[in-house]
Amino acid sequence: MTPATPSTSPPTASRGAQRVPALLLSALLAACATPPAAPPPPPPAPVGLADLMERPAERALVEGIRLYDNGQYPAAEAALRRALDAGLASARDQASAHKLIAFITCTSAREADCEAAFRAALAADPGFTLGRAEAGHPMWGPVWARVSTR
Repeated sequence: MTPATPSTSPPTASRGAQRVPALLLSALLAACATPPAAPPPPPPAPVGLADLMERPAERALVEGIRLYDNGQYPAAEAALRRALDAGLASARDQASAHKLIAFITCTSAREADCEAAFRAALAADPGFTLGRAEAGHPMWGPVWARVSTR
């Protein structure tokens, strides 16, 4: 009778026993997974010009721009101030109204008002800036340079 020699190879597990850890790991990972995110809401419907013209502030802004473009500066300034007082919804529109007021006041030798209008434009829209030609204008360019570098 020969004594049994110990086996040097590791014991083999049954196939079912090998699957249990894999199944447990899969279950744990599935439990940790986050549920899918809800789809984003649909974008808001675009606002048309007719809708904007029903708003007093936006209507006054359009009027002020038209008057400015026609060289009717006192009437343009009044319309632009009405637009601001009526509460323009867009920060960009507010900045645009202040910009045109700055142009009007600078060209009518009201430099303090011009500077205040440029400051108001920047307060309304911190990303506001003048175009290259506007910034180089001899009447309001120096005021803008002083205000925009502070």
